[in-house]
Amino acid sequence: MATTDFATQPVPQVLAHEVHKERQRARWIDWVTTTDHKKIGILYIVFTFAFFLVGGIEALLIRVQLATPNNNFLTPEHYNELFTLHGTTMIFLFVVPMMAGFANYFLPLMLGARDMAFPRLNALSFWLLAFGGIVFYASLLWQPPEAGWFSYAPLSNEIYTPSGGQDAWIFLIHITGISSLVGAVNFYATIVNMRAPGMGWGRLPLFAWTILIYALLLILALPVIAGAVTMLLTDRHFGTHFFDPTEGGSPVLWQHLFWFFGHPEVYIMILPGFGIISEVLPVFARKPIFGYKAIAASTAVIAFLAALVWAHHMFSVPVPTVVLGFFMLSSFLIAVPTGVKIFNWIATLWRGSIVMASPLYFAVGFIAIFVIGGITGIFLAVFPVDWQLTDTYFVVAHFHYVLMGGAVFTIFCGLYYWYPKMTGRLCNEPLAKASFWVMFVGFNLTFLVQHAAGLSGMPRRIYQYSGDAGWTLYNQISTVGSFVLGIGILLSVWNFLRSYKNGAIAGPDPWKGNTLEWFTTSPPPVNNFDEVPRVRSVEPMKDIRRQVERQSGIEHETTASA
Repeated sequence: MATTDFATQPVPQVLAHEVHKERQRARWIDWVTTTDHKKIGILYIVFTFAFFLVGGIEALLIRVQLATPNNNFLTPEHYNELFTLHGTTMIFLFVVPMMAGFANYFLPLMLGARDMAFPRLNALSFWLLAFGGIVFYASLLWQPPEAGWFSYAPLSNEIYTPSGGQDAWIFLIHITGISSLVGAVNFYATIVNMRAPGMGWGRLPLFAWTILIYALLLILALPVIAGAVTMLLTDRHFGTHFFDPTEGGSPVLWQHLFWFFGHPEVYIMILPGFGIISEVLPVFARKPIFGYKAIAASTAVIAFLAALVWAHHMFSVPVPTVVLGFFMLSSFLIAVPTGVKIFNWIATLWRGSIVMASPLYFAVGFIAIFVIGGITGIFLAVFPVDWQLTDTYFVVAHFHYVLMGGAVFTIFCGLYYWYPKMTGRLCNEPLAKASFWVMFVGFNLTFLVQHAAGLSGMPRRIYQYSGDAGWTLYNQISTVGSFVLGIGILLSVWNFLRSYKNGAIAGPDPWKGNTLEWFTTSPPPVNNFDEVPRVRSVEPMKDIRRQVERQSGIEHETTASA
């Protein structure tokens, strides 16, 4: 009887297809069920960046509507819905969770830890965010919220906003709030308990310092907004009247609760960006960070003051003048620790051996843009000036310079800086620099001119304006700039996608970094480190490189003498 050597037979096509499907399924399940902080960090970054692109499309539609006077491109209802979706998406579904994505991936690596303190809670925090975002955008199937990302009462009460979209907004705040709170506790526990040997508080990476303060601010602020939206929910459906002035409630109470969360939220969004800048500048200046202790201390001072100045968002509400004066002076005071950071960053660059890489472009561009945002913030902190400028496009320009120019440019700085570590590939540098310049020019075209529009009286949140108001040219320039900015962002998206397969191999330490994430391979193994090095300074990788050079020198001398 003939025998068959199965080892020499080709695998049937159907069987090969089934094996491929099983591998794909295993890979898919691995990502869904993972507790590896690096995979969770990538899930955060990809998921939130997708929402960033959605929010950007919403912004472009808003700019098209405002490009010409008396435009009917959007209905008033659709305009309000897009306005609400855009603001909510950028704040709750992009900037804050994007910073959590960076922290998830890089915090354990920087600390010399093998994972987060609570890996399963870490996975829970991401899936709560994903669930909240999906349910929020499911409101497009019936009617999205239209009371603004701030949902001021009584506009957000059921009588004025009866659609379920507003309830979806409340649900989003609750679910993403739980997600951020769980993540904040995890970050705090990881930083306090899982640092490498020798890494005392005086040797903690500055990015880790900012994530620590970020976590503490979230723990402080999130219960307040959770209580506020719960009160709003019961006003809408259960007969309470916390914010209904006709029944003894107070709309001003909503503003106090919202902005007690909302102003620390500004620094929750920007402080991790400060940490990214503080890590990038010394690497590409080839010198230590100037004033490490001052930068770390100023981060804590900013957090303390951020909790005291919420009412400078409320200068137009009826509160006593002495209260306005307190919040004005405290708003001035918060500029001091922020100025300390900016001067220290500039001093770090001063007389450095500058390496003109794309992360440095975004870092320096951020400093220029954030300074403008900070200066206009000082104007708005003077409450008689704020009375004239509140609810004008001057305020829109100011907070976009702080948040879009501040947080988003630091995010792109971090993406280009850490992309080699996450993927093992380098991005295309000429394309990255082209993306920066297009974004930088587009951003300033979009928002710089809005200061002038606001000073000439253009109100914010308007749907149409007349041709004789004198705002047409301002809006046309702003709309053109928004599309230029969008092109710059798409250049980076193309760069990230193209480089994932075709980028040059990065190696473990392509930038000659200072912190421990560059000690391991690119991308890192599942366990991060086979051996955790002892930390002897703020720049442990410099110490390791010096030690390797000394050992190589000794071995060379020994070989030569032999």
